[in-house]
Amino acid sequence: MPLKHKLLLLFWSLGPAFMRWADSHQLADGLTPQRMRLSEILFDNGPTKMCDLRDELGVTATNITALVDALEKDGIVERSTHPTDRRITLIKLTAKAYKTISFGCTEFKDKVSELFSDFSASEQEQLFKLLKKMRDGLVKRDVLEKSDLQEQAEEARA
Repeated sequence: MPLKHKLLLLFWSLGPAFMRWADSHQLADGLTPQRMRLSEILFDNGPTKMCDLRDELGVTATNITALVDALEKDGIVERSTHPTDRRITLIKLTAKAYKTISFGCTEFKDKVSELFSDFSASEQEQLFKLLKKMRDGLVKRDVLEKSDLQEQAEEARA
């Protein structure tokens, strides 16, 4: 079997397995990893367009709507109209969110990223670079959009 086919099969099994691993460390406040990521994006960036949230999370328009609907129902986010373009819907955190969510989610991130402790620091750096290269390949093939939020986050980490 060609190596690229072996990689394909491995990625098919790793994606869902990693999500199960992350879900198993769900925070006490009931946020799933996706809901937590969305909330953290809003915490870091302030009110954000739905399409930017979609691109940052790498989900479909239907998925981002469902995520926002669920968080809105729980009183964590609210929708508002863009101040200069009424066609744009902005999503922002509510006062309740700031009171109830542990932003930075250090405890959650520490638990989930424990999986990477099986790698040395140099292996982690190599894996990071390879996965970024894979993401860039998906962006180039119009499968994934590299959002402004991703670029800002990368600049902040550099």
